[in-house]
Amino acid sequence: MNQQPNQLNRRSFIKRSGLAFGTAATGFPAIVPSSVLGANPPSETVTLGLIGTGRQCFFKNIPLFQRQPDCRIIAMCDVDSWRASEAKKKIDDYNRTKHHMRKGCDIHKDYRELLARHDIDAVMISTPDHWHSVMAVDAMRAGKDVALEKPVIRTIREGRKLCEVSKQCGRIFSVDSEFRVGVHARRAYCIVQSGVLGKLQSVHACVPEGELPLAPQPNMPVPEELDYRRWQGAGVTPAPPIPYTLHGVHPRHGWGRPGWMRKLNYCDGMVTNWGTHLLNGTLWCLGLDRQWPVEISGTGRYPAADSFWNVLLSFNIRYKYASGIKISYRTEKPYMRFEGDKGWIEAGFSHFKTSDEKLTKMKFDLVDHPAPRYTSEKRDFLESVKSRKPSWEPAEVGHHVTSTCLLGHLAVNLGETLKWDGAKEQLIDNDRANAMLDQPIVQPNAKLQSPG
Repeated sequence: MNQQPNQLNRRSFIKRSGLAFGTAATGFPAIVPSSVLGANPPSETVTLGLIGTGRQCFFKNIPLFQRQPDCRIIAMCDVDSWRASEAKKKIDDYNRTKHHMRKGCDIHKDYRELLARHDIDAVMISTPDHWHSVMAVDAMRAGKDVALEKPVIRTIREGRKLCEVSKQCGRIFSVDSEFRVGVHARRAYCIVQSGVLGKLQSVHACVPEGELPLAPQPNMPVPEELDYRRWQGAGVTPAPPIPYTLHGVHPRHGWGRPGWMRKLNYCDGMVTNWGTHLLNGTLWCLGLDRQWPVEISGTGRYPAADSFWNVLLSFNIRYKYASGIKISYRTEKPYMRFEGDKGWIEAGFSHFKTSDEKLTKMKFDLVDHPAPRYTSEKRDFLESVKSRKPSWEPAEVGHHVTSTCLLGHLAVNLGETLKWDGAKEQLIDNDRANAMLDQPIVQPNAKLQSPG
């Protein structure tokens, strides 16, 4: 790691590199004792707090961060006490065995208590979508660097705010999306950027079909382990308060796919959830992940009116860019495809196809000799925290990519072709749509609902 002149320790450098936003951003942090961090000295170790310990965090984010030798998870927050307890066991068992750490991971119920700690450098936010932007902004203003689960926002105005706060506070921000670090995505990027496909004639980004409908659900008693008021964040998050029902939150004492991912109150569904993988990768390959489309149109289908789950079942969205490039973004199966007048390629999470096998043998440093940060979103984040250099997917990328998904959902929901002014970040001659730029879509368009 590059040492800074007159640096007392890495943690003080990280904190002081941010602009002044209260004592948490400017106060000199305590040196964390070796009993907490194990063998690695504090000057080389990023101390991490987890906010949200659900399925994605438990099975992906915790183990992937734990495998990094310069990261220690020392605190967490969750409003579900069972999930917090299970995560603590997982973390403590690993830290005792691997790092010989005597002190266990601390549990907080209020994420603001975690953010107020001076011994935490960064946070991994893995909450439901409606909390993402709120917590990320609070964390950066508290002097913490942020890795944020995708999709990072529910409204376009939230995206611009993330960019502004990250810059104002001098904080590292990273979209925690693993698709573009995969070898197939990296190969697709190199091939598209090389120009060997010739003039691009069609571009496709495809994601799996949406969720199944669900019969109407009765109101239910809130489980004793869940603080449902805090989970919803009424008055703080953009989610309108609704009564508790199991299939609107997450399984009790289990890790199955949560119901909130199928509910417009909290999530836009596949259009953002997988779009921030596949459309993200497509825009990156084209060099458009920091640019805006100029025209958006689309069609789609929601479940029947009596379905409790109500995110889009299917959609077909079309984007047009100022350069003339057009992208078809639709539900099918997960892949991105680039067709040029000299050949085509198709890449997914676990497959790569091409019109000419020679393309799979082309040599690229990003494919054959990548730096570790380009093969792991966790490694990328930690290296950015330590170096203070931007992550591979900073706030501007998160804003542009997720907002492009949201514009597609908005075009489908309204049943209109939208014209977008990227410089002003507003729609042209469309007051109704502009009024929705700071409001999430929480109800389907009844005209687009399937027959019951």
